Amino acid sequence: MEVKKKRVLFVSSEMSPFLETSPLATITRMLPQALQEQENEIRILVPRFGVINERRNRLHEVVRLSGINISIDDNDNPLVIKVASVPNTKMQVYFLDNEDFFHRKAVFNDDDGKFFDDNDERTIFFCKGVMETVKKLGWAPDIIHCQGWMTSLIPLYLKTIYKNEPVFSNAKIVYSVYHEACNDSLGADFMRKASMNSIDDSCLECFGNGSVNQVNIGAVKHSDAIVTGCDEAHKSVEDFLEGKLVMRHTDENIQEDYVSFYEKLMS
Repeated sequence: MEVKKKRVLFVSSEMSPFLETSPLATITRMLPQALQEQENEIRILVPRFGVINERRNRLHEVVRLSGINISIDDNDNPLVIKVASVPNTKMQVYFLDNEDFFHRKAVFNDDDGKFFDDNDERTIFFCKGVMETVKKLGWAPDIIHCQGWMTSLIPLYLKTIYKNEPVFSNAKIVYSVYHEACNDSLGADFMRKASMNSIDDSCLECFGNGSVNQVNIGAVKHSDAIVTGCDEAHKSVEDFLEGKLVMRHTDENIQEDYVSFYEKLMS
């Protein structure tokens, strides 16, 4: 039986070779290419952190996609979209940028190792920016694959405030959980800001106190399928996996495993 080609949107906080702080960067680099080589249609969205060198990586603004304002706590934050090609491939990557949130020369922590106080708003900006960018592209994904805690609000948004958007009407959501050595929190005010006063409290309760572990749980609750990146990641969310399609990520047979996983999800 012929396998139907799919449109897969990958959303991640980092991707090799542009930014590499964890194994997540390599997965985000290799998996889309493996799927694209099977003639699936791929889009990749990541934040444009200030440590990413624009000149060396040849980023340039996509004017037709820029110009959206993302509102957080009554503040309008302009969204700028940039694009670059992955060397030696036919893949392009869209970078979501904002001067206040992403132009500092650090990712999540300052020079003293302290978690940035505005990581909550940076996460909200990125997740809502992803949804708005896909709408503006007019590109309807079959699968949205979110990787890592900075993407944790996208499953919630897809199932609530964006559920009636035609571009997302057939999308299934996959969330990859990784064991991230982070005891920090996005703060008790995180979900109030993220809700934008239009999401029912019952949908927000699973995000708890805004800790990294808790936002992973919140994302799992709102996703259709889960990928666990290691045994530790599985332990952190195992009580919330009932009724979900689950896959354990390995470094072997990555293409075959994910194609089969996506096929099960779509059926």
